[in-house]
Amino acid sequence: MVQAREPSLLTKIIAALVGMVLLVLGFMFSLVILVLVVVVGLAAWAWFWWKTRELRKAMRQRPADGHVIDGEAVVVDEYRSVRIVEHVDSPDKTD
Repeated sequence: MVQAREPSLLTKIIAALVGMVLLVLGFMFSLVILVLVVVVGLAAWAWFWWKTRELRKAMRQRPADGHVIDGEAVVVDEYRSVRIVEHVDSPDKTD
């Protein structure tokens, strides 16, 4: 049976340095992703705020009497059949 050798001091130092470099790189990329998520979130909030500015203005100008009209609406499409008759024979006429 083959016995595994214990790693040398140089191997341990290189492994520790590689581990620290990978840890720092992972932290840096996670910060970049966090900044991107925050920027996208702020942009979405700003867009929503901009699109609702007219609604907020209308709500501020609304009288504060507290009346709310609540209801339901149903749209009914009504079609009428129209028939155009060009010649009508009347019983009073004789040809």
